[in-house]
Order: sequence, then C-alpha cells, then structure tokens
Amino acid sequence: MQLAGIKKRFGPTVALDGVSLELHPGEVHALIGENGAGKSTLMNVLAGALRPDAGTMTLRGQPYAPANPLDARRAGVALIHQELSLCEHLTVAENVLMGIEPSAAGWLDHGAMRRDTAEVLEAFHHPELRPDRRVKDLPIAARQVVEICRAMAARASIVLMDEPTSSLPREDVERLFALIRRLRDRGVAIVYISHFLEEVREIATRYTVLRDGRSVDAGLLADASNTHVISNMVGRPMTDVFPTRERQAAGDVLLRVRDVAAPPIVRRASLDLHAGEILGIAGLVGSGRTELARAIMGLLPVASGDVLLGGRAVSRRLAPWERIARGAGYLSEDRKGEGLALPMTLADNITCTRYEACATGGWLHLGEQRRQSATWIDALRVKARTPLQAARTLSGGNQQKIALARLMHQDARVLLLDEPTKGIDIGSKVEIYRAIADAASHGKGVLVVSSYLPELFGLCDRLAVMCRGALSEARAIGEWTPESVMEAAIGGA
Repeated sequence: MQLAGIKKRFGPTVALDGVSLELHPGEVHALIGENGAGKSTLMNVLAGALRPDAGTMTLRGQPYAPANPLDARRAGVALIHQELSLCEHLTVAENVLMGIEPSAAGWLDHGAMRRDTAEVLEAFHHPELRPDRRVKDLPIAARQVVEICRAMAARASIVLMDEPTSSLPREDVERLFALIRRLRDRGVAIVYISHFLEEVREIATRYTVLRDGRSVDAGLLADASNTHVISNMVGRPMTDVFPTRERQAAGDVLLRVRDVAAPPIVRRASLDLHAGEILGIAGLVGSGRTELARAIMGLLPVASGDVLLGGRAVSRRLAPWERIARGAGYLSEDRKGEGLALPMTLADNITCTRYEACATGGWLHLGEQRRQSATWIDALRVKARTPLQAARTLSGGNQQKIALARLMHQDARVLLLDEPTKGIDIGSKVEIYRAIADAASHGKGVLVVSSYLPELFGLCDRLAVMCRGALSEARAIGEWTPESVMEAAIGGA
C-alpha cells in the first residue's frame, strides 16, 4: 500500500495535513505520534470509515478508495480499534465473525460459527473466552482479545492495529506478538500503533512519526534512538519524563485501609496513604488492584475490614458521592465507559463533582463554570478549542487530562488513580506525571494503580504489590527492583 498527501479536515480542525506512508508485504510498520497527531484518523481512512479530502492511496498498484469498512475488509484491510467497538449484547462468535458469518441456504450456520471462532481464539488460550459467551460478561482485557480476533478472522492481507495491547496483561501481549510474527511470516503487512517504544522495538522494523497531522520522520527503528523518535513526536527535545521532587517526611494519614476483603477478588489488603505521598500498587491484570481501588471508593461492596478517610471511619454503606464529599476522588481505567460523560461539555465534565464552586443558591453560573474549567484546561495543556465542546471530540490523551482535571477541580485530598496514563502518548504522560507530582507537593495523598513499572518507579515514594487478591506490605521504592516486583506479583518469595 502507498499513501501520498492524505488530508482530512473536520470543520476548522485539521486532522491530517499531508501524510505519506509506504507499507510492504510481510513487514510490521510502527505508526508513532502523540494523541491528536492523526494516527487514529489515518487508520479510519485506510479502513474505509472516513474518506480523505485529498491525496492518493494505492493497494497492490491499483487505486484504493473504500466506500465503507465492509468494502475495505473485502479488499483485505482490517482494523483493530483502540477504543473497543464491540456489540456487547452479542456472543464472542457473533462479534468475531460479524459481516463474514458462515451460512447455509440463507440461514446462519451456528455450528460453523463456533468452530471458526474457536480456531481463531486458539492463538490466545484465554480461559474466559468461549464462542457462546456474551461479550458484556467479559472483563476489559478479554474484550480486547475479541477485538483482535475479529480482525484475524477476516484473513486480511493488511492489519491495522491501533493500541491493541492497551488493556492486555503481559501474557496476552506475548501471545499477540507471536501471532503478529506468524502473520508477518505469511506475508501480511501490519501497521502497529503503540505509545510504548519498548513494545514497538520488540515487534516492528520500520516506523513513521506523525505530528500535527503530518508525517515528519520515517526510517528503520534500528537506526533511530528513543530520544530521536520522541523529539520528532513532540517537536521539542524530551529530557526528564518524570518530574523531580523532594521526598517529604510522611504527613498525616489521609487514607487507612485495614484487612479489607471484597470477594471474590480482593482477599486481604491493608495500607496507609500519607499527605504528600505517592503510593503505587503493582500487580498483574486480574490480581485485584482495580477492585481494591473501587472498593475503597464504594463502587464494590466490602465484606470485611475497615476504611478510614481523613481519620474518620467510612461505613460500608457510604455511597461514592458521600466519599467524594469526604475528600476522595477516583479516576477509572475505563475513561470512555466511566471516566467521562462523553456527550457533555468539557466544562460539565470538569466541574460535575463540585458544581457548588461555580453556583449560588442552587443556580449554576455558566460564565464562572467556563472560567474555572478554562483554568484547568490551560494548567493541564489540554488541546481543546473551548470548554463548551463535547468531551467525545478530544483525543484519548486529552480526554484523560479532562478526567484528571475533574479531580483537581474537586480538590480531592485522596486521589485514587487507576491506570492514569493508559493508552496515551509520551507528551501527555509527562503532563499528567507533572500534575500528579504537583498534587502530592500540595499535601494530597495519591494512590497510583499501574501495569507500567517504569511509571511506578519514576513517580512513587512507596510501592505495594497485589497478588491473587492479597496486598503486600508497602516499602520504599528504593527497596524494590523490577525483578522483585514481578516475583511478588506472581506469588514468589
């Protein structure tokens, strides 16, 4: 496939401004760039979901202009979406084979569907994935596998992977990489988007960097340093990713958790979170990290144990909004489903947990709401035209900043952050890291749940590890190594 001068505009917003790219059979080509650089828009153009305003595309030497996604699929181009696009009320088999269902005499052949789906699922050996299971009953990581398998079932010659590992545990990442290598060896071309440069280097050979809708750099990954790639991504030299801050003496205990159990996942967890501290929780997907944070916030029922916020005991019946009133703030790992109200404005999303800051006598002052929202939009460097635009119009990284801005506007004393930089670019990560460090420096207590060890080692003062629902004792970050964290996460000594 060849692309030359691809342009796409959405009203006044220029999403693509002259992108060129070459894709060869049997290669894994990394597409790298910040959120909002145009990567997902380009993928949607290639997959037939969007039509370019200008530029040319050729596939196997012939003009390529798919009228819709089904047209692109029939031409051999399949897209794995970053944001899951599954029909949750349907089964795994119905999602995987959507549009290419086997039939006989006009009737769906359910037996063939189950067999074909089982064959595709076999590459992952995922215990929760069965052809007849409803997608709505699956965890996020398993749904991501279904999205991947749907593209695999299309027998495509070009596969577009937009952040395919953002929700996958490492064992599924390894299975995906093995599958990619098999596809590559069969001559399938793959465009691979990821914000993890170490992951890109593990699987890709060539790369193209997008910035502000333009292709600004391309070449062999082996010939390009991380510094070179990142500088082209953000348009400026990138030195310190993690902010430097003075480690303060432990302040008052803002959050105390004692022997909390939230069956069936969380068996036993105890921790203290101090003012001015960043406490990290590591662990494998499914270990109970997310469930612990949700239990503390009142989003999951607690069977036993005690939670204290600001020195006051929290009743197990205390609703999440009452915990917000006591100073707790929660950032969900699922920003689309839980973290944001996508049709609402940025101003409403930022102020919704503390409307009283911009209201009098029960009436919301819209001008004051816009002013306060604009302050946080500027502080977190959100790329947005106005506080009145819908949250769904922003890129993933900027949406994550808005979700974090809500906690900052809320003035929460205890911040529970679940995968705060999931699926966002290095530039957005740096700004979110800076905001987290700034919150700690102002006496907040920050609990960070993350699958990304460099993030935990770069940010945290102390670290605890979750393994099969049990939380280890928190120790100073200097007492841990990546190896000891992984050993604790898999149940070692």
